[in-house]
Amino acid sequence: MTATARRTGTPAGEVPAELVVLHSLRRPDGTTKYADHMAGAAVPGLRPRWFGWRTALLGRYDVLHVHWPELLIRDSRRPWLRGVRRRMLDLLLLRLRLTRTPLVWTAHNLSPHEPGDASEQRSLRRFARRVDLTVRLNAASPVTTGRAQETILHGHYRRPFAAHPQPAAEPGRVLYFGIIRPYKGVDTLLRAFAATPGADLRLRVVGNPHAGQAQVVREAQARDPRVSSTLRFVDDAELVGEIRRAQLVVLPYRGGMHNSGSLLAALSLDRPVLVPASPTNAVLAEEAGPGWVLQYEGELTAEVLAGALAETATPPAERPRLDQRDWAEVGRRHHAAYLRARALCRGR
Repeated sequence: MTATARRTGTPAGEVPAELVVLHSLRRPDGTTKYADHMAGAAVPGLRPRWFGWRTALLGRYDVLHVHWPELLIRDSRRPWLRGVRRRMLDLLLLRLRLTRTPLVWTAHNLSPHEPGDASEQRSLRRFARRVDLTVRLNAASPVTTGRAQETILHGHYRRPFAAHPQPAAEPGRVLYFGIIRPYKGVDTLLRAFAATPGADLRLRVVGNPHAGQAQVVREAQARDPRVSSTLRFVDDAELVGEIRRAQLVVLPYRGGMHNSGSLLAALSLDRPVLVPASPTNAVLAEEAGPGWVLQYEGELTAEVLAGALAETATPPAERPRLDQRDWAEVGRRHHAAYLRARALCRGR
């Protein structure tokens, strides 16, 4: 048995009966996250594992699938640990090279939303040079990293969300949901809503806030009684209720919107979404059908918000078209991508 076989558990050149894929994600915990997406999409013969540094450096797996590489080396609570993690990433890349284990990267974003320091950027460039195959989540993504690319659409959430009550939409109810970070533009939504007349309008802000964001929301609530919030992580049942009660979901991200699981969550629950114009949103708007993905240019304004509320007062006659995002198809395409990445890696 070769050194490669001992490290990876599969002799070089052979396709394993069970392909073990280590994802850079935490284990599923009962709430719908991307780990659940990957676990639910796993076809027979494909076994997902969940990330830990000991497993990554010493464990047995056939493919490493990284999702947000910057999260491997960041630690906001313990800055001293960042340097340690950068060195661990170097060791991991060395292990992949010595054992000829393929590295797959899903391009959720083209670059981190919050840029890191120069040391982090150097580590991410070393990571990018090692990528064998990049998974694009849409055909409009201009990703150039990796020796090869596959386009695999982000799956919808209809199946997991169907287990929860589905309340009717409340006219005039606007919703933002998701982690509240500066680049997501919640402050612009709050300003646009404040300038939008209508005593019957309501704005809900739901999600876990990053530093300073809770104060922004609470100050807006103090000025406008039409605004309310739940500033914490919510489970699936609560999230489904919030989305379904909304007439309109607004995701006013700054800096170019690339891929959004929140957008797909809203469409999975048959709620129209107002988003900044971008090539990827244009593709999704065409896929979903008329009236589901509303786009605006520039900064979100009261006029744009009022127009979207008027347009969505009567919902589209047909559900969003999301058939191409069935999890079974997502799983089959990932399995094929992993096998292609193995072949590319063996040929390095």
